[in-house]
This record gives sequence, structure tokens and C-alpha cells, in this order.
Amino acid sequence: MGAPVQDLEQWRRLALGVLRKSGLAGEDTPPEAVVDLLSTETYDGLRIAPLYTAEDLAPPPGQPGQVPFVRGGSGAARPWDVRQRHADPDPKVTRAAVLDDLENGATSLWLAGIAPGDLAEALDGVYLDLASVVLDNGADTVEAARAFLALPGEDKSGNLGADPLGWSARTGADADLSVLAALSKISPVPVATVDATVYHDAGGGDAEELGYATATGVAYLRELVAAGLSAGMALKQLEFRFAATADQFTTIAKLRAARRIWSRVAQVCDVPHLGAQRQHAVTGEAMMTARDPWGNLLRTTVACFAAGVGGADAVTVQPFDARLGLPDGFSRRIARNTQSLLIEESGVARVLDPAGGSWYVESLTDALAHAAWDVFTEVERAGGMAAALRGGMVADRIEATRQRRAEDIAHRRQPITGVSEFPDLAERRPVRAPAPPPPSGGLPRIWYSESFERLRDAADAAAAPPSVRLVALGSPAAHSARVSFAGNLFAAGGVRLTDDPSPVACICGSDRSYAEEAAETARRLKAEGVRQVWLAGKPAGYDGVDAYLYTGCDALAVLQQTHRDLGVAP
Repeated sequence: MGAPVQDLEQWRRLALGVLRKSGLAGEDTPPEAVVDLLSTETYDGLRIAPLYTAEDLAPPPGQPGQVPFVRGGSGAARPWDVRQRHADPDPKVTRAAVLDDLENGATSLWLAGIAPGDLAEALDGVYLDLASVVLDNGADTVEAARAFLALPGEDKSGNLGADPLGWSARTGADADLSVLAALSKISPVPVATVDATVYHDAGGGDAEELGYATATGVAYLRELVAAGLSAGMALKQLEFRFAATADQFTTIAKLRAARRIWSRVAQVCDVPHLGAQRQHAVTGEAMMTARDPWGNLLRTTVACFAAGVGGADAVTVQPFDARLGLPDGFSRRIARNTQSLLIEESGVARVLDPAGGSWYVESLTDALAHAAWDVFTEVERAGGMAAALRGGMVADRIEATRQRRAEDIAHRRQPITGVSEFPDLAERRPVRAPAPPPPSGGLPRIWYSESFERLRDAADAAAAPPSVRLVALGSPAAHSARVSFAGNLFAAGGVRLTDDPSPVACICGSDRSYAEEAAETARRLKAEGVRQVWLAGKPAGYDGVDAYLYTGCDALAVLQQTHRDLGVAP
């Protein structure tokens, strides 16, 4: 082992040496440029440095359970609420699944789209004084709320799930905020859920998700206070729902930043001590894949861990087969046990704000809070959340973020394991009953993997498996790395490398073999009737080579072109 790094300047010099060897820095690059060379930028425009020190530490966030609640709304470590989602329209099936969940680790329920008239049957046998129930009924919110409140039991808990602005964002329908006041007059349980996952599901960034959630929450507070509730009582009516993703540090920082922002809102309302935001974290839908769905087990585990570390009050882990249809008992059990393992075996819930004090996490929390506040104030200047949705400001901003992310996915700068990287062409996916169609008509619902998955679907539907002819130059030692690279890239579109004739060919070899043989090999392939000749390597202008495959190339465009050349129907 080398000598330990003593200071930041020494680290810069050592890092610069590595960058020069890799070709990312020149001999005249000064050490001061290292941080800029290694920094990245989030979709919200936040700069992520390669190294953080005490100098980067944001202002002290306070203590757990104290204003501004960055470190949690409670001053005591405790397990989060394990909340299972149920969306099967058959009340008999839902009842069986609900009881199974509650008997095996779940502590609350999220009923999504269960018909109001079926709630009594779906919840038959559930002790409503022990298990909290959160409703999610969109346009049927009032009817579902009345049905739930009419069920036996005096000490119900949970949330009636009224979210008129969230429903407007999903469907394009006008938002009727008067439902909040109406429900608050008849309900002993909180009435409103600020579901910010709709903005995440549409492709928005983390600051956008937080900013729109804050704007929605403020709109609901105004409506409730105008109906006669005190600011303190109005604050108690709200729960916030956020997406937790496999980007664990950003998820941790996002939940901490959300609490800081909402605490500021409570301060403005002159009730700072009531500003502890109630948070429900859901493993993000956009990151879930339909191909190689087993990888979703890993994504949701990381996301659940991040949600717990970030201080969420309740967490829902989406079953790994969520993209395939309604989950079965096995996938629900694994989703449940993911949380049980993190709580009981890993002990994540035994420590208050375990990321607190991390120079990186504190810095990211601060940056996200400021960026989200900017989004919130932009919405306020536009007339509030309803006006921002109606006028298209929200959709336009999210569309710009979605396009930036799509470019990164296409170039595999944001890889998707099992889809754009390391796909399994022999996979056998489980078959599930179809899920009810989600609400539509408003913001789009996207999945990061869908552009590649459409190509896989088209390849599977082709009359014969699409293939590209492999032309390897030199010994296996010379060409194996590039053969693997090309094979992995083509497989992302359901295309195999083969020795058989094909109208598309790919040359793989070493730089030396390319200099000696690439042009002649390409001319020979064209003479044999090959229409498109690819070469695995950086563009070098070899005669007869049509295009190149290399790290950072537009893999999606490569695959789309290959499908066209092979006659694969879209």
C-alpha cells in the first residue's frame, strides 16, 4: 500500500496522475482542475463533486425531532411503518392478500383503486384500530372515504387520500380542492395525501418532485385554513408521498430536504413546532423493468434502505413483478420481507438519521432544498399549482428533464442492468394477471427502460431471431473484449451475434488488426452483399466501415438502425 493521503492538495496531484494516464487530462492540466474534471451534474443542475470535506458541510441541521426536522420528525429511533399496496379490483382476492400481509410483517395498508362499494369486503377481518389504512381512489375519493368511515371501529387511523391536484396531474381533469374541506368536517383521520410520485413517474427530477409537492401542500393548507381550520390543524391533515430510488444518496437527501422545506412552510404559518412532515416513501416505478424483472429485487432493496436511512415514516416496496401485472403471493412476500430484514436484521431503524453529519449527504440535502424551493417559488409566481398544471408549465419543465435523462439512457451513461447492459436473451419471465390500467390523460407515465424494451419486444416478435454477423480479426486474446462489448450492446435490442450470413456485420479486433485489415474486410463484406458494416472501436475513418460501436455511443440509435437494416418491424 502507498502512503496515506495527507491533504487535499496531495489528493489532487494523485488524482491528476490517474486522469493523465486515462487520457482525461493533459500534461498541462493543473491540479486545480481535477475537481471540475471529476464532477458530475444532476438533472436538477446540482453539481456533485468527487470528494467532500468539512469545508463543504452545510449549516447544522438541528437535532432529531426538532425544528427544522431535517434529522427526522421524532426524537426517538423506531421502525418505520411497513405499508403494503393493494390494487386488485377483486375484493375477495384483496381481502386474502391483506390478511396475509398483516399476519406476516405489514403494519398498514395502501388501497389503490379498490371500489368504494368493495371496501367493506376487502377489509373484512382487519382490526382497523391496529392497522392504518390509506385510501387512493382518485375521482371516487369522497365516496370511498364515506364507505371507509362507515366501517365498524371507533379508532381508525390512516389517511383518506384526497389529492385533487395529484389526480389532475395524472388525468388532466380539473382539480376540485373543496373536497378537502368537506372531508375534514366529517373525518377523525387525516384527509389529504400529497402524492409527488406522479412527477417522478413522468420523468421529473428530484428538485421538481419536491418543489411540486411543496406547492401542492401549500395549496391544500390554504384551502383548509379558508374552510376554518387553524394552520396547526391543517398541517396535521397532510401526508406526503415521495419516490425512493436506487440512487441511495439522492433518496436520503431528498427526504431530509423535504422535511426542511416543509418546516419552513410551518414557520411561515407561525406554527414551527408542527412542521414535522409525515412521509410515505414508495420505491420508484420509473426505475422498474419489465425485462429481467429479478433485477428489480435489488433496485427496491437499495431504495428501501435509502428510504429508511432518510427517515421516511412509512415505506412501500413495490413487488419485483410490478411491471408484469398484479403481483402474486411470492412477490408480495419478498417485498414485505425486504423491509423486515432491513428493520429487524440489519438494524437500519435502530439509529436516528444515520447519514447525518456526512459531508456529502449534508451538502446534497442543502443543495436539493434550495433547488426545490426555487421550483416551489416559480410555481407560486405562476399562480399556484393548479395554474401551473393547467398552463403546461409543469409538463414543459418535466419534459425537458425527461429528454436529458433519455439521452443519458440511450448512450448508456445511465445504464439499466439487465436491459441496456448485460441483458439475458434466454430469460423466462413470470406470467402475471393483468393489472387495471393506471389513470391517464395528464402527465405521461414513463419507465426508464421502455425504449430498449420495445426493441426487445419487436425482436421477439420477428419471424426469425434477428442476428448480426460477427467478423473477428486476430486471435481470441486480441478480439474477445470487443466481441463481448458488441455482443452486449446488440443483445440490448434482442439481436444476437452469429457466424451466419446477415445483411449487417460487425468487425471486432485490436487497433493493430484494424489498421492492417479493417478496410479490406469491410470491402469484402460489402461485395458479399452486407448492407451495414459496424466496427467495434472509436471512429477512425476506415474505408467501407459505415459506423462504429464504442463506449458512449448512442446505443439506442445503433439498435434502431440495426432493426431497420434487418427488417424487424417496430
